[in-house]
Amino acid sequence: MKRITAKEVEQKLVNGEKLNIIDVREVAEVATGKIPNAVNIPLGLVEFKMPDLDKKEKYIIVCRSGARSSQATMFLESYGFDVTNMDGGMMAWEGEFEF
Repeated sequence: MKRITAKEVEQKLVNGEKLNIIDVREVAEVATGKIPNAVNIPLGLVEFKMPDLDKKEKYIIVCRSGARSSQATMFLESYGFDVTNMDGGMMAWEGEFEF
């Protein structure tokens, strides 16, 4: 499983890179703030939202601590998606928040 730190994600955003970030936390958790432009797909819905994802794109998967995003990353990886888990999740995030 590929991994990236929250700081690396933040730096990529600061550098203007376009990132596809999927936040697998529940809707109520995301309401407390998310990484700007991240798309919320709660973990339980990832399987059903797969047809909406493009296997040609790269995705960074985020949750609160890194556990649920690890599950989602391994699951999507098994279906051929190019996914990277953000270590530490939103607990490690020091960048901007979007509400």
